[in-house]
Formats: sequence, C-alpha cells, structure tokens
Amino acid sequence: MKLLADTEPLRNRDYRRLWTTNIVTVIGAQLSVVAVPQQIFQITGSSGYVGLAGLFGLVPLVVFGLWGGALADVMDRRTLLVITTAGTGLTAVAFWAQAALGVNNVWLVLALFATQQAFFAVNQPTRSALIARLLPPEQMASASSLSMTVQNVGMIAGPVLAGVLIPVIGLSMLYLIDSIALLATLWAVWRLPAFPPTGEQRRAGLRAVLDGFRYLAGQRILLASFVVDIIAMVFGMPRALFPQIAHETFHDPAEGGVALGLLFAAIAAGSVIGGVFSGWIPRVRRQGLAVIVCIALWGVAMVGFGLAVGFAGHLFGLGVWLWIAVAFLAFGGAVDMVSAAFRTAMLLTVSTDEMRGRLQGVFIVVVAGGPRIGDVAHGFAAASMGTAVAAAGGGVLVVIGVVLAALAFPAFVRYRVTRAPAAVMTN
Repeated sequence: MKLLADTEPLRNRDYRRLWTTNIVTVIGAQLSVVAVPQQIFQITGSSGYVGLAGLFGLVPLVVFGLWGGALADVMDRRTLLVITTAGTGLTAVAFWAQAALGVNNVWLVLALFATQQAFFAVNQPTRSALIARLLPPEQMASASSLSMTVQNVGMIAGPVLAGVLIPVIGLSMLYLIDSIALLATLWAVWRLPAFPPTGEQRRAGLRAVLDGFRYLAGQRILLASFVVDIIAMVFGMPRALFPQIAHETFHDPAEGGVALGLLFAAIAAGSVIGGVFSGWIPRVRRQGLAVIVCIALWGVAMVGFGLAVGFAGHLFGLGVWLWIAVAFLAFGGAVDMVSAAFRTAMLLTVSTDEMRGRLQGVFIVVVAGGPRIGDVAHGFAAASMGTAVAAAGGGVLVVIGVVLAALAFPAFVRYRVTRAPAAVMTN
C-alpha cells in the first residue's frame, strides 16, 4: 500500500472538500476546453482564429496571474476564491447563452474566453497559496500529487466526454454542464474559514508584483525550480508536433484519428498513473535532487519518443511504433507529475506566507508560458529538421540544460525537506 498515493492530506476536512468537488469541476472545465475551439472553428472555418484563442488566453493568464498573486497576499483568500469561482461560473453561463441563442460572433467568444482565463489566473495562485495554510509542510508534495492526479484525469475524461456529447447534445449544453459543475467548487470554497493576509502589504499594485520578483531573485532554491521547469517545457514539450506526426508518420486522416488522440492523451495518462502510484513521494527528503533526476528522465523520454517516430515503419509495423511512442510519452508524463509535485511543495514551504500568492502567480505564468514557447520552438525545428529530430533533439537539450542548472544551483540539488513536529490536524 505504500506504493499507492498518500491520502493523508484528505484527513483535513477543508482540503478533502476542495479536492472532492474539484473532481467534478475539472471534468466540466475540460468540456469547455474542447467546446471553445470547436465553436470558433464552426463560426469561422479557420484554424487561424482557433490559434488566436491561444493569444486571447495567454495575455490574461500572464497579466492577471501576476496581479492575482499579489491580490492573494493582501486579501482574505477565501473571499478572493469565492469571487473568482463565481466569476468563472458566470462566464460559463454567458458561453451557454450565446451558443444557445446562436449569436455566432467569434469576437464575443474570444472576449468571453479571455474573461474566463482572467478569473482562472487569479483563482489558481490564490487556491495554491491557501493550501499551505491548511496542511503542514510535509504533506505538500502528497497534496500536490493528489491535485495533479485529478487535473490529469479531467484532461483525459473531459475531452473524451466532449467528443461523445457534442454530436448528441450540442455545444451549448457542454457550457451549461461546466457552469453547473462549478457550483460544487463554489460550495466548497464558501465553506472554508477566513484566511486573512499575514503580511504588511496592503496594496496589490505594480510595486507588489515587482516585490515578488525581487523576493524570487533572492531565493535561489525557488528560482532554480522555475528555471528547470522552463528548460523541461520549452525544449522538451513536443505537443505541437502531434498533428503532423499522427498524419505523416502514423497515417492518420488529415482531420485527425486514433493516433492523434493517443498522442495527446499519453502524457496526461502517464501523469495519472504516476499520481496513483505516488505513495513513495512523502518519504523523499532530497526533493531538489529528485526534481533534477525527474526532469532528466523527462528529457530521456522525449529522446525515446523522437527515436520511435524516426524509426516508425522499420523492423516493426507502424502500430507497434505508435504504442512505443505513446509509452515514452506516458513515462514522461509520470516523471513530470513527480517533478511538479516536488516543485509545488518546495514553492509552498520555502516561501513565506505573505509572498506565496505572488510566487504562485509567477508559477502560473511559467506553467502557461513555457509550453506555448515550446510549441513555437518545436514548430520551427520541425519545419527545418523534421519531427523526429525536433522531438529527440529537444529531449537532448533538456538533459544538457538540467545538468547545467544543477551545476549553477548547487543549493537546489542539496535541498532537503524537514519534517515538522507533530501537530493536531483538523478533521
């Protein structure tokens, strides 16, 4: 049983309520993740407009992620969670209304999407910073693993359900289901106790955001955790190559098929498996070293994925190579989940409470921006060198980059978590 996920954090009543309701909410949110680009394509018939949605989502994530982190340090975090959860729900209702009424205005859809992402960008750093007030430091890695397992289950179940439900009930009902699912999280955050700010900062302006960056620059361990994540996502996230690989290498139809679905689901599936069998995570004390090892293994997995794509059709049939490629992606997803669990735990335990919101805001920006930069890098690399070289070469760069980061930040490699004295937990 020590191999299975550590459920100790679920003994805390408030965390258990948040985690349980999040299962419903994440699946509902993923329905909208599929519905928005699908509706944009139906309105315009253009992939260019679908790509434009990425820009409309990224800008609010960056701006409001940083500002939202500052807000989380100067406001009662429960109040801020209630406001942003309600705001996200109202935008889901607006999505449903415009789809049900057949407005068919792409700019309205993009504006609603940007608004929803702004609420999300404030909600996430607030939620993460709050967790550190609910649980002791030694449970942070386990709590992160549990949360990410739910997220990745939603990333698998949501798109599958959306693909099945769109022809049956239509896009508008997917938006309505998302808005109803958000009521579960709204109930959970409403039941939380108050979490007033602990620092002296009282304004969430540009100065507060810059104070967060200055604080981060002086925290070598936290800075290193962001650096290694950027290395992994910029050089080693090959998702932009999946459509071309599915079509050209594994002979999927141009509009997509089984290979495309398997490639996109593989990393999330690996993350879920890693989360289910994460019971050993709380026993790891050398968390910095563990992150370095995991990111190096992520790079190795991407090298293996690139080689599988390059050798597809040789020695074995295409079906065999497809499953080998999927297996490498799934392995990468599993080690990435472990790395993320440790990095999140370090971020929540090393930082002071009055800075946690702002650092979580930076975390949101890194998580959102890194893979998008990686999409651009892999796209250009594939155009000049081919998909197999782009994927495998990116993996090699990850391994080299993380080794250099380990040499540059020896304190990060030496970082060891300490177990707090026993305390009475809220049941």
